[in-house]
Amino acid sequence: MISRIDLRGDALPDGPALRDLLPRADFDVSAALEKVRPICEAVHHRGDAALIDFAEKFDGVRLESVRVPAEALSDALEQLDPAVRAALEESIRRARLVHREQRRTTHTTQVVPGGSVTEKWVPVDRVGLYAPGGRSVYPSSVIMNVVPAQEAGVGSVALASPPQADFGGLPHPTILAACALLGVDEVYAVGGAQAVAMFAHGTESCAPANMVTGPGNIWVAAAKRYFTGRIGIDTEAGPTEIAVLADDTADPVHVAADLISQAEHDPLAAAVLVTDSVTLADAVEKELEPQVAATKHIEDRIAPALAGRQSAIVLVDGVEEGLRVVNAYGAEHLEIQTADAAAVADRVRNAGAIFVGPWAPVSLGDYAAGSNHVLPTGGCACHSSGLSVQSFLRGIHIVDYTRNALADVAHHVVTLAEAEDLPAHGAAVKARFVGDEQMSRGWKVPGK
Repeated sequence: MISRIDLRGDALPDGPALRDLLPRADFDVSAALEKVRPICEAVHHRGDAALIDFAEKFDGVRLESVRVPAEALSDALEQLDPAVRAALEESIRRARLVHREQRRTTHTTQVVPGGSVTEKWVPVDRVGLYAPGGRSVYPSSVIMNVVPAQEAGVGSVALASPPQADFGGLPHPTILAACALLGVDEVYAVGGAQAVAMFAHGTESCAPANMVTGPGNIWVAAAKRYFTGRIGIDTEAGPTEIAVLADDTADPVHVAADLISQAEHDPLAAAVLVTDSVTLADAVEKELEPQVAATKHIEDRIAPALAGRQSAIVLVDGVEEGLRVVNAYGAEHLEIQTADAAAVADRVRNAGAIFVGPWAPVSLGDYAAGSNHVLPTGGCACHSSGLSVQSFLRGIHIVDYTRNALADVAHHVVTLAEAEDLPAHGAAVKARFVGDEQMSRGWKVPGK
């Protein structure tokens, strides 16, 4: 059901050689890029008409309009199962607690008397958020995108999710209900690459956005890459990943359940156990069979995900070596189920999110820990972070110097400008001191 990779003894290399030995899904965004190009161009040139045609082609529904009417949002919330509503409200409450603390404040540094640099943080004006709607429905992704944008102070928030033939061409009603709970009233029944293109270019119905965030399939990822530079993006999200670093203190029932929990997302989902305990590895492998048999989505998602090249049990000599492996892997979600798990977790450098001990499963983070579940995949955790309030903020430096403060450093500016063979840079400083004999001594004053 799941393969093994033995990295014990002399089999554990360093650097790129180690990364190359670790399991990873095939996810070729470059190849998908050429396929989404005509979709993105069609939306650019034909606007809403292209979106309606693509909904018919890809989603099997002919829309009259891509904008979801306000009454559909209120109706979805009114008809929402009370238990689901309570769970969504608690998820929103916890996410707001965490993300509100991330807001940065303006800070001024007095560099010298009369010279200061202030950094102020300004939210982007408008964001387009994407909530997937393929194999599953993800109201949790609505929360994870909307809450940090709102807490950052973004003034205009719009959301797109694929139209569903089963719901009259509207996005899934739980998606709509989550939007209503969050106060998002600009919602579009648009999926895939065409949704990203709608936000990037704008159409008759939808104003263009400065930024697009949210997880999606390979076509969404490719469209994000296509528009990078025109819009800001969070990440090119690939298939979901879980890595578990565990020793013989871990419960194999918990570990198996957690591996399966991520495998049920997608046949390309990665489930990786890194352990120094053959006993645990054997027990987890034995436990997978009955747990998989007892769940849903076996043939189309879980079984191929666990059997795929992206999933494995990786054997190492000890927790120290296990840390080297998980840091090389850079998992989207990393569980630490070892003795003294908090201390081990503190030594992890590369992970989208870290879950410490037996009572913090990834599922908690997916819904109600307060953390964000929009996280870097494909090893990108070595250089990228998950979605947060910071994702929607821009830091702007404000430079404020008096004449005397500039005079004190002017000779350094001129020297560096001349060292870079950019004399006009130095001249821009000299021009401010024309007639000042002390300052201009040795300078060639512009126009003289």
